[in-house]
Amino acid sequence: QARPVESGGGLVQAGGSLRLSCAASGRTSSNYAMGWFRQAPGKEREFVAAITARGDSTFYADSVQGRFTISSDNARNTVYLQMNSLKPEDTAVYYCAAKYTNLRMRERNEYKDWGQGTQVTVSS
Repeated sequence: QARPVESGGGLVQAGGSLRLSCAASGRTSSNYAMGWFRQAPGKEREFVAAITARGDSTFYADSVQGRFTISSDNARNTVYLQMNSLKPEDTAVYYCAAKYTNLRMRERNEYKDWGQGTQVTVSS
């Protein structure tokens, strides 16, 4: 199991930036692809970004393309989500998750191990 643990959430003004971190114990560059999802109150959990196990390909939701960047440091078993130009509609609990293949990276049900989430609040 990857056992993801998220950190870095908080309160920020619109237009600001935050960086989320996800430490996945047991993850190596060869076994887990990682994704970020988010869930706002009253809404379903949605895909945000993902990165392949080796970090050679990234995937983004249209709503965050160009503003968010996912990256990985496999030496530290950590994945990051750099969020710039934040908007109030980015407010949500952000979850990190791990999966065992590099296929169907945007599909929530493909992810097997989930963290507890970290709150991101963007004020207008």
